[in-house]
Amino acid sequence: MIKGGTNMNRQDFYDGKLFDAYRYMGAHKDGDKIRFVTYAPRASRISIIGEFNNWNEEFMEQDAQSGFFLFYSDKAKEGQMYKYCIYGPDGNRQEHCDPYGFEMELRPGACSIIRDITTYRFNDRSWMQMRSVGMEDAINIYEMHMGSWRMNKKDENGWYQYDEIAKMLVPYLKQNNYTHVELMPLSEHPFDGSWGYQNTGFFAPTKRYGTPDKLMKFVDMMHQAGIGVIMDFVPVHFAVDGYGLKLYDGTPLYEYDNKDTGESEWGSCNFIHSRREVQCFLQSAANYWLEEYHFDGIRMDAVSRLIYWQGDESRGVNDTAIDFLKAFNLGLKQRHPTAMLIAEDSTAYPGVTEPVWKGGLGFDYKWDLGWMHDTLEYFQTGPEYRSRDYHKLTFSMVYFWNERYMLEYCHDEVVHGKATILQKMYGDYEDKFPQARAMYMYMMIHPGKKLNFMGNEFGQIREWSEAQEQDWMILKYPIHDAFHKYMVKLNDIYKKEKAFHYDYHRENFEWLDCHQEERCIYAIGRKTADHMIVGIFNFSDKEQKDYKLTIKGHHTRRTLLHTEWEQYGGTMKKRKENIHLKKKGKDSELTITLPRYSGVLLKLAKKE
Repeated sequence: MIKGGTNMNRQDFYDGKLFDAYRYMGAHKDGDKIRFVTYAPRASRISIIGEFNNWNEEFMEQDAQSGFFLFYSDKAKEGQMYKYCIYGPDGNRQEHCDPYGFEMELRPGACSIIRDITTYRFNDRSWMQMRSVGMEDAINIYEMHMGSWRMNKKDENGWYQYDEIAKMLVPYLKQNNYTHVELMPLSEHPFDGSWGYQNTGFFAPTKRYGTPDKLMKFVDMMHQAGIGVIMDFVPVHFAVDGYGLKLYDGTPLYEYDNKDTGESEWGSCNFIHSRREVQCFLQSAANYWLEEYHFDGIRMDAVSRLIYWQGDESRGVNDTAIDFLKAFNLGLKQRHPTAMLIAEDSTAYPGVTEPVWKGGLGFDYKWDLGWMHDTLEYFQTGPEYRSRDYHKLTFSMVYFWNERYMLEYCHDEVVHGKATILQKMYGDYEDKFPQARAMYMYMMIHPGKKLNFMGNEFGQIREWSEAQEQDWMILKYPIHDAFHKYMVKLNDIYKKEKAFHYDYHRENFEWLDCHQEERCIYAIGRKTADHMIVGIFNFSDKEQKDYKLTIKGHHTRRTLLHTEWEQYGGTMKKRKENIHLKKKGKDSELTITLPRYSGVLLKLAKKE
């Protein structure tokens, strides 16, 4: 509910131009009454039932055959539940929640709730004024599921409220040196096991963790602590539950009218993005979270299913969905220029992060799923085969400059029998940790902003489940505690060192050595005007003695981090790295002995 609401330009609604339809649609205070508005053009009639009329049907008025139905109530009050009873063209009756409702009751309930979302007062003005999309800043995102990060033993479902989670999460993110948190979808959804990706309430934060005000407080608390908040947004499909969007007016309104294009691979209903009313719905939903809740960005799920029909390249490009994406991103950028728009896209479709005015789709960042899969496959491979697969770790830089890529180890990689990130590492329990330390160091020096799923940072062994808390107890074991401390230090270095932040400047990156197939050694440089950070890696199972690397110019050296330092679970005492730097003509020569499964970060400052 927004007091007074707004009048809506219906022609803009029919033309798919609106980004704020939620200000008119749904339940809003209008004088001393509550006004209810819904759009169901093929419904024969609609009634409203709720706590304010003892669940007795009162019929809405159809506004001049426009497809809009209205009802004014002087009895309805904030906090009361309601539903629409929609009679299709065949006369069949189905109860529905309000597509534009701002709150819903806890599942399995399906009622919408009248809610004024304008009462919370944010205290994040300074954050909102200074935030940016961060092209030249550290962006290190902690991806999490709100209900299973930590679980509340006092609650029958195990859930904390949004603001309760924030009180625990803020210090954790600060201590672990993350810059942003990304929340798996919070829009209301009926099935816990969908993780929020099959929605019924696109404008309603899930009741599992509290009220809209409490979610606003969560975001506000993050901002006051200097942490950005990104929300997963699902523009491709919606839940099949009968009380939701499916057959909303008794016919396919939000979805296709055939199974071939109308049913997703998850069994949910695909949005029909060619319908202007659907475009307004999705555009308004995304804008709603950015505008009313102050989210700092949205990560759009399953973009490949928009680009190609059913995500299948052989079926061709879905031109109407492409047009929708361009208008969607362009409109959001015009309204929120400093909010991040992130695409989860596994295709090679060009121009995903190009501006719309240049013919692109208009995203700020795109997940590099190819990098993730190649990297994880490499570390799952036995060391005897890594020479053969050596260039799986160099291939990403062949295409990196085509888009603004983000590197991720996300939730999809730690479920469904895939094993956790730590468990994917080749070998026995003890061998997994040094490889994971080296792999994460390689991730940090590789260009691209970063994302890591909860639990990865301390070596979670059990696959993630939305029904179980992360296994915090394993931090009692020294090897996991040391790994966690290593990740904290690595994140700290990434956050502080500017050489890591200029990801999309070609001159910032250099392969110093990517031709050591037999020894499985790699050397990468990240450069600024006056210094360079060098990462040298040995991903073989054998110590590599006296490896030499020539660096242009003369430099001083400082070791930032070694994966084998004893304090982080390695076997090497600090300052015993066996690294030597000397002049060699106009250049410098590094000589280093690399332990098995190891990496080192060196900061080389130019010396006149």
